[in-house]
Amino acid sequence: MALLDASGAILAANPALGRLAGLAVPVRPGLAVAQLVVPAERAALATLLAEALAGRAAAPLAATPAGPTAPEDASWEISVEALPAGAGAPLLLRVGDRTAARRVEARLTSAGRLETIGRLAGGIAHDFNNLLAVVVGGVGAIRAAGVSPAQAADVAAVEDAARRGAALVAHLLAFARQHRLQPRILELNAAVAGIAPLLRRLLGEAIVLELRLEAPGRRVRVDPVQLDQVILNLAANAREAMPAGGTLRIATGHAVVLRPEGEGPGALPPGCYAVLEVTDTGNGMPPEVLPRLFEPFFTTRPDKGGTGLGLATVQGIVAQFGGHIDVTSRPGEGSCFRIHLPRQDAQAELPAAPAPPAPAVTAGERRPVLLVEDEASLARLAERLVQRAGHAVVVADCAEAALELIEAGMVPAALISDVAMPGMDGVALARMLRQRWPGLPVVLLSGYAKSALGQDFEDEGFRFLAKPYVPQELLHMLERAMPAKVVADEEISRSTLDVY
Repeated sequence: MALLDASGAILAANPALGRLAGLAVPVRPGLAVAQLVVPAERAALATLLAEALAGRAAAPLAATPAGPTAPEDASWEISVEALPAGAGAPLLLRVGDRTAARRVEARLTSAGRLETIGRLAGGIAHDFNNLLAVVVGGVGAIRAAGVSPAQAADVAAVEDAARRGAALVAHLLAFARQHRLQPRILELNAAVAGIAPLLRRLLGEAIVLELRLEAPGRRVRVDPVQLDQVILNLAANAREAMPAGGTLRIATGHAVVLRPEGEGPGALPPGCYAVLEVTDTGNGMPPEVLPRLFEPFFTTRPDKGGTGLGLATVQGIVAQFGGHIDVTSRPGEGSCFRIHLPRQDAQAELPAAPAPPAPAVTAGERRPVLLVEDEASLARLAERLVQRAGHAVVVADCAEAALELIEAGMVPAALISDVAMPGMDGVALARMLRQRWPGLPVVLLSGYAKSALGQDFEDEGFRFLAKPYVPQELLHMLERAMPAKVVADEEISRSTLDVY
């Protein structure tokens, strides 16, 4: 606060204003208050003073401090009010520091923007996965029909392109925090040591890999494949930052956070954490790059093929497991990415053993498989695929059309349905049919990741297959579902119509 005369000169000020202005702008009697703000905002401050002298109320002024040591994003809120006669000064100045609040607002705005991009990425992934499913299914049909050796090479190229497309979609879904997860509790040290041989091949001979693994090791609950992806992405970034060679150090440790660290939604909450650090001795990054480092599609290497999805993907994966990532870097001094993951006290879990193969579905099953798919080309491919496995197939392009078939007397042997469709979705359709036939086998398909759908399908006995899928995956999923269905006609519920 400060008392001002009619010309805007400071008569007296409290120490807090001096600390706020900084040593480069000493607050003393006689200093024009306009000297506290940047030149571009002094006219607005003069207007605020004039309004107060005239006895008119005016909205506070958002201003930028003139001190050269102030942060680049520093922001003040200045208000001026007239004092009654005899108060010793005509004007009272109040200055509030809004820098911290402004930073929180900026983070919230950024979080909202990234959430919107995440939803967009999830939608794009769904549509793109549908297209990839058509490609993969078509290639499988071509291969099954028989091709020459020369044509087989072309088919393999198409399959490889589809796999690359699916990998790109996986990046988008990881960024959008919609990737399918298979988390389990594992030893962080063992995970790092296990991927080290691959990292050495990735980095090449010019870069030395150092492992500093704290003993005893800590346990975390993550998807092992996703954790590998995080480490590989960070190592690949480090390699690009060390074109002449250097050292990449991967260290593990632990931390106990007693109070929130940071501000806004990106703050690290209190808790016990396992810490993973990836440090390089590369070129480092300038300060203006760091705030945008995890933004999707932001890259410092656009001329070298950078997509801007690598670090956004890393942040998305870490966030999925309740973790937090931050980075420190200076030009010429390398970079350090530090990941905090919630520590687990339970014992490490072994990978789930693969389920034994289910018995094949009996060919010639009289009741048809009901296939509900609104993408016509994908429906045709799935229909031919299931028919070649020996099943009759009835196709509907939406849930409502499927219900019309049911009401006309069709009794399905199983339901294969897309999840996201116009009108009623596939989950609602499956639940309606399960009310009529409690044991009906159900396979749900979607271009969205299961986590993005917000459904726990296993609790309802539904099987889920993400697009794009190869033909064998759909057939295997159907075969695993069908044995749970009693196929004898006489065991169909007597309350239903039997059209045979």
